[in-house]
Amino acid sequence: MSDSTDRIPGTDAAPRTASRRTFLAGSAVAGLTLAGVPLFEAPLVSAAGGDPAKIKAIFTVARTAEQLAVTFYSNGLKNADALQLGPEAQGQIQAALVEEQIHQQFFTANKGESLTETFSFPQGAKTFSDLQTFIATQQMLEGVFDSAFLAAVREFAEMGEPRLAQIAAQIACIESEHRALGRDIGSLDPADNWTYAPVLVSFVADAPQLVKDAGFLSPVAGNTYAYVPVDTNVPGIDYKDGPLSKRP
Repeated sequence: MSDSTDRIPGTDAAPRTASRRTFLAGSAVAGLTLAGVPLFEAPLVSAAGGDPAKIKAIFTVARTAEQLAVTFYSNGLKNADALQLGPEAQGQIQAALVEEQIHQQFFTANKGESLTETFSFPQGAKTFSDLQTFIATQQMLEGVFDSAFLAAVREFAEMGEPRLAQIAAQIACIESEHRALGRDIGSLDPADNWTYAPVLVSFVADAPQLVKDAGFLSPVAGNTYAYVPVDTNVPGIDYKDGPLSKRP
């Protein structure tokens, strides 16, 4: 994973003033160098680091998970009226959507493959017509994503890949913010109700089966949702250019 296809291009990020209800900080950033080499001209994986096949397998699961997240949030926005989402809630969901898309782009740029681009939801169409069902689904998804990225942190650390472990932790932090954001939108109090994030899977490779068992990977007539990439050129999202970006 050391050739030019392992790099992710940079984009501009706009600053944002945060409040309690608009607290997403975004994903990633630009301009840092590593040992005098521009970040995205340096290989993500050290020559003495972990097994490239194992790393690619983790990135493949992560890319597919991010595509599921994009699909979920995209359909939430499309059905904002049915879900009775006001402008502020829609803005928060759009921020989460953009961040998930940028994560997907990162894993794609680093050779993660797509296991599927067609998904289902445990409650089908009701997911996008009933706010309580939408939030319950979001809580389930983000909880699994938190656990999967925590598993990735441990796996990368055990491989001797501290930088990749740190990137997995960076993304886990954002997924956890999304979970709290969903609780806020659903008027669940407190929004930040976990002291420690639960570890639902020991290995990232276990996450797809967990998601499948929950009903997200069984598309059928009337419950089939395709992943469609979204535009990430949305103002107000910081750290968009890569995991070593600095605040604009």
